[in-house]
Amino acid sequence: MSKIQVMSEALANKIAAGEVVEKISSVVKELCENSIDAHAKNIIVSLLDGGLKSIEVIDDGDGMDRNDAVLSFGRHATSKLLRDDDLFFIDTLGFRGEALPSIASVSRVVLKTCANDLGTLLEIKGGKEEKLEDADARKGTSIQVTDLFYNTPARLKYLKSEASELASCVSLMERLAMSHDTIAFTLTNNERVLVRTTGSGNLHKCIHEIYGLNVSSKMVEIKRSNDDFDLYGYVCKPEILKSNRNHFITMVNDRVVKNYDINRAINDAYYTYKPDTKFPIVVLKINTDPTLIDVNIHPTKQDIKLSKINELYDLIYNTIKEALYQTLLIPDAIKKPEYNEVKDNYVEHFVREVENSTDEYKESSQVTLDLSYESEKESPVIVNEELKSLVLYPIGVAHGTYIIAQNEEGVYLVDQHAAQERVNYERYLKALKESVVSTTGLLFPITMELSSSEFLIVKNNIDVLLNMGFKVEEFGVNTFVFKEHPTWLKSGYEEESIHKIVDILIENNGKFDRVKFNEHIAITLACKMSIKANMHIGPEAVEELLNELVLCDNPYNCPHGRPTIIKFSIYDLERMFKRVMN
Repeated sequence: MSKIQVMSEALANKIAAGEVVEKISSVVKELCENSIDAHAKNIIVSLLDGGLKSIEVIDDGDGMDRNDAVLSFGRHATSKLLRDDDLFFIDTLGFRGEALPSIASVSRVVLKTCANDLGTLLEIKGGKEEKLEDADARKGTSIQVTDLFYNTPARLKYLKSEASELASCVSLMERLAMSHDTIAFTLTNNERVLVRTTGSGNLHKCIHEIYGLNVSSKMVEIKRSNDDFDLYGYVCKPEILKSNRNHFITMVNDRVVKNYDINRAINDAYYTYKPDTKFPIVVLKINTDPTLIDVNIHPTKQDIKLSKINELYDLIYNTIKEALYQTLLIPDAIKKPEYNEVKDNYVEHFVREVENSTDEYKESSQVTLDLSYESEKESPVIVNEELKSLVLYPIGVAHGTYIIAQNEEGVYLVDQHAAQERVNYERYLKALKESVVSTTGLLFPITMELSSSEFLIVKNNIDVLLNMGFKVEEFGVNTFVFKEHPTWLKSGYEEESIHKIVDILIENNGKFDRVKFNEHIAITLACKMSIKANMHIGPEAVEELLNELVLCDNPYNCPHGRPTIIKFSIYDLERMFKRVMN
């Protein structure tokens, strides 16, 4: 008897389900994407107990006749790929024909659909058809999935708690709504509305409906193209940051994706505008020729391969960087309450349940109330000149750390360390970019002994140090001697600075990028050479620091992303002291 046998279709579908259906949100994703491909304008997702008990997706799309309804649950049955060449021009979200049979093989499915004058009702359990009959002629499709993984207990036990599964569904629906802002999406759990968008076709309004006014009012529009890619979307100002990358919402040809290179470009664009442990909210749509992307690399289709990724990286990086530079302003000390701070007790219950769980749920499981969108107008681009036009009068220093200044508009607090760090950073960075470097000799040469591996790294990259203006030579076993240095090194800190630069050179071995190398050096030296907190400085030094800060290219935050200056407007002060009550 032959040892090798062809597995049954039911078993093959169960195996495929393990790849396609990982959790409740996987089912929601596949069903919603089918609705989108069917040209639906309204999609309603109704969950019971976070989807653990029931998942229902209702749309007003094209619908199916009886034959197509039955065929749709056959493995690899699809209306989206007809020829081999179609695989290179995919413009739909689904195309493999695996989702419906995979879902049906591990659950009970009730399908109601109609494409013309007669509807169809189809019931399937564990991949086997149980009922097929006529139904109401309501245009569109509804699919209800219950008893998920009832026949695959190994998969069932890996479903998470109701709160966690619901969190993933909320996050998914938010992304789908922003990727298809012309479609109205509604998500309910136990008949409570968690997400609702109007499908207005206005991306900024959609962001407002999902994140609320406090976030939407701090988003900056970006739009740019090159020969291969079109970018459009919104990025947040650095004053609104999250603790994870879950709010990098990126779409390629309207498909929500998680791509390492795209995320890297976004994060790098915020370099020096934020701390390394914080991340912005970014909603970015990328459109390109389908031949430049491959979506057929993962069963869930969440990751893709992109041709010309370097060109795309540069486009994203430069566009976001420029937008941030043009719109940076001094943050107000008094912030208005967030639009989505109004939550009902139902959602608060789930937030408490996952208090020690992922930030993804904490930040996404909020009720979006159906309040009016205040403004359809685009945000004006404000040139980065606010601080440069200010005349500040220093009046003191609090706790040896915060410079207090004032003018006719209000009171300003300046973090003396962050401010000087920004001044020094820009000074060092400018010096590192100079083509002609002024140098000076060391009265007492500095020797540096390294380990064998470190010595080889520095030796292989010795040209980097020479081009920076250092005169450095080998000096015995695993040792270098520095005889000259560039004049921009701070007097009295030459040896410490040289050690820092060599450490950075060693750290960047194998992935050397001159631009990032220069930035790393400038940031490190700026931090070490700046006045610290609790270090008292005199009135002349305070005035000089404020004058230098005004001349900076970006005076609003230190190179680590912390603000240098915060404003208390006259109105803020009067509100705090109850001089005004509104």
